Amino acid sequence: MKGVQFLVAFLLLALASKLVSASDPSPLQDFCVAINDTKDGVFVNGKFCKDPKLAKAEDFYLSGLNIPGNTSNQVGSMVTPANVQQIPGLNTLGISLVRIDYARYGGLNPPHTHPRATEILVVVEGTLYVGFVTSNMDNRLFTKVLHPGDVFVFPEGLVHFQFNIGHTNAVAFAALSSQNPGVITIANAVFGSDPAINPDVLAKAFQLDKNIVNQLQSRFWWDNN
Repeated sequence: MKGVQFLVAFLLLALASKLVSASDPSPLQDFCVAINDTKDGVFVNGKFCKDPKLAKAEDFYLSGLNIPGNTSNQVGSMVTPANVQQIPGLNTLGISLVRIDYARYGGLNPPHTHPRATEILVVVEGTLYVGFVTSNMDNRLFTKVLHPGDVFVFPEGLVHFQFNIGHTNAVAFAALSSQNPGVITIANAVFGSDPAINPDVLAKAFQLDKNIVNQLQSRFWWDNN
C-alpha cells in the first residue's frame, strides 16, 4: 500500500506540472533553493536563493508522507504539506504536494480556497464526497463521490471541500500548481480573524442574530489563538 501511495504522489506531481504556467512565474535559472539567511543568498526569485554551487540533494528531498496524519481534532482531518517551506528546492518551480488524512465517517477538510493554485486530488483509501462552488453570481456547486483511484480538480481560488462518507479512514494526495499555494479556511477567516470583524457586519452578511455571531466568533477565535 505504501508503494501505491508514493506512486500516486509522483503521478500527481507530473499531472500538476502542466498547470504551472497558470500560476507561479517561470524560474530564471535551473533551480533556486530557498534560504532564510540572506547573507549567503544570491539570485532573488520568489525567495532568496542559495548559491547553486552550495545546493545539495537534501534541498530537494522530504520523507514522511507515508505516515498518517493525526485526525483527532474538531474537523477530523489533517493536511501534511510538502511545499517550499518543507522542500527548499521547490522555490520557483511552481508545484507542491499535500497528503490529507480523514477520520472515519465525518472527517472533513472544511470549505477553503487556495488563492494561488489549482488543485488535483486523487483518493488512495476510503470514500470522499468532494465539491467546489463557482464564483458569483452563479455560485454553482459541482460535487462527486470519489473512490480509490478517482481524481478530481479544484480550480484556482474557488471554495472547495472534501468529506469522508465512508466507515473507514480515508487518505488522499493532492498536487497544487504553486510552490506556496496558500490556504484560506472560510469559517476560520470569517469568524476567527484577529482582530475580530465587527459582529454587525457578519450578522447582516449571514442573516444571523448578533448573539449567534458573537458565539461563533468566540469559538473560532479561541480555536485559532
